[in-house]
Amino acid sequence: MRIGELTHQTGIPVETIRYYEKEGLLPEPARSDGNYRLYGPEHLKQLQFIRHCRNLDMSLDEVRVLLRLRCSPAEDCGDANALLDEHLGHVTRRIKELRGLERELKALRARCVSVSDSSHCGILTELANASQRGTAGGTARGDSHLGGVHARRRTT
Repeated sequence: MRIGELTHQTGIPVETIRYYEKEGLLPEPARSDGNYRLYGPEHLKQLQFIRHCRNLDMSLDEVRVLLRLRCSPAEDCGDANALLDEHLGHVTRRIKELRGLERELKALRARCVSVSDSSHCGILTELANASQRGTAGGTARGDSHLGGVHARRRTT
């Protein structure tokens, strides 16, 4: 099948499929006489696997490790267990961060209980004060609540 059909079957955009190829997550496809990429059932299965891992918020490095293990059926699954344990730890920490963010946003929202002109808005006043202090909601936070899923893992 050509890349458009693969996109249709997986819901993964063409650019992402090409990126996965470039990153070595997807084997290079054969080429037609007209130089079109030709994908087979294994490409489809691998993309579905990658997509499911990404839906579980796994990094590409984590996916790479799992793909390596998937292609080595005789190897024990200790690395997969360790990877999932580490990923679960990241998710648990992220949930804790998000709960803290939720508390901060609720406290910020409580600063403005009625509509008034923006010069008297408690939300805007607190945001301005916090920006001068270099904090959000009065509490020091990390670089960004929108940072990466977690630190990138180096794989060999």
